[in-house]
Amino acid sequence: MVSGVRRIGALVAAVALMTSGTTTTATASALAKTGPVSVAYVEVNNNSMLNVGKYALANGGGNAFDIGVIFAANINYNVSTKSAYLYFNPNVQRVLDNVATQVRPLQAKGIKVTLSILGNHEGAGFANFPTKQSAEAFAKQLSDTVAKYGLDGVDFDDEYSEYGKNGTGQPNASSFVYLVTALRAAMPTKLITLYNIGPSASRLSYGGVDVTSKFNYAWNPYYGTWSVPGMALPKSKLSPAAVQISATPSGTAASFAKRTVSEGYGVYLTYNLGAPDVSGYISSFTRELYGSDTRYTG
Repeated sequence: MVSGVRRIGALVAAVALMTSGTTTTATASALAKTGPVSVAYVEVNNNSMLNVGKYALANGGGNAFDIGVIFAANINYNVSTKSAYLYFNPNVQRVLDNVATQVRPLQAKGIKVTLSILGNHEGAGFANFPTKQSAEAFAKQLSDTVAKYGLDGVDFDDEYSEYGKNGTGQPNASSFVYLVTALRAAMPTKLITLYNIGPSASRLSYGGVDVTSKFNYAWNPYYGTWSVPGMALPKSKLSPAAVQISATPSGTAASFAKRTVSEGYGVYLTYNLGAPDVSGYISSFTRELYGSDTRYTG
């Protein structure tokens, strides 16, 4: 992230029962509010994903946040095989290994949980797959992970890749298009979102194929600023607002929220939701987004 301004039988039955209950609860929560989609990135090296579910609107009881993003898995590079691979640091792996307690409770409330993928200083990135096949192979790693852990989608954050390191190539025109095309084909109903930064963000079209429409949402990556992502998506899928919780002044967060509504944008992005009760801060923008204060449910 950019800092400052810018970041088996019985089991089947149990799963079926859990899914049924989750659907009912999720539907109830989803009906409890209307307005822009609110997004919260969580740095799981330091904080719990469960924090996303600890805030409810005082009026109606809907979730303050609609999407929680696990920040972050990485795209790494194997110098022996000369290929990119998906990497989870111990804290991300811990969340994934404990989805029953770290992710399912959020999903039961109607909150979508996605996995952010970030460069990791090894030369591999979304924009430099050398072939269509290599891009498709990484897309399969992503879709397999979403399926294995029951996640709701993937977020792309093209930072810190250090393109060219370890003999890797520089960004090319086809790589990200191949990657997103393959991922959307593998996950037709899941979320694919874009943290609108890096070489990938400006390489959305190749060979007559434009992948812009394959993204559910895209957002401004520079916290404390208002900037409309330069993508041909409808306003309902864009967040010009980018707020770092508690670091961005509450007045600015409120102003961005008011502008989000008045200008017809459909998404409001926040970053770095931590453990302390920040319901007062969150209320500053939920009042503008949803006409309600936020309460901390603990």
